[in-house]
Amino acid sequence: MKHIAKSWKALLVTAALTLPTMAFAADPGMVKGGMMTDHKGMTLYTFDNDAGGKSACTGKCAENWPPLKATEADKAEGKWSIIKRDDGTMQWAFDGKPLYYFVQDKKPGDMTGDKKMDKWHILQGPKM
Repeated sequence: MKHIAKSWKALLVTAALTLPTMAFAADPGMVKGGMMTDHKGMTLYTFDNDAGGKSACTGKCAENWPPLKATEADKAEGKWSIIKRDDGTMQWAFDGKPLYYFVQDKKPGDMTGDKKMDKWHILQGPKM
C-alpha cells in the first residue's frame, strides 16, 4: 500500500509540474511580478507609436524590438489578439497593443527596454 501511495504522490507532483507548462505552451504571456512575460519569462513591451492595433515598428526598429510572433495555428481569445504586420507575419497583441521583446534583454526578468525614448513600456499584467 505504501508503494501505491508513493507512486500516486509522484504522479501528482509530475502533473503539477507539467500542466502549467502545457497550459502556457500556446499562451503568449504570463503575469510575473505585475508585468507580462512570454512563457519563458522574457519581458514583453508596448510601443506608444502603435495605433489602431497596427505595428509602427518595422525595419531597424523591429531588429531592436522583435515582435512577439504568432503562427497560423495560434488562437487568440479575451484581451489577446493577433495582428498582421506590414511584412505579412503575424504578431501577438494584448488589449489592442502589439507586443515586442527588446534585444538587450538577455535573460528572463531583464527589463532594460522599459521607458526607452519615453515610448517603450513593460506590458503590465491585469490587476487582480
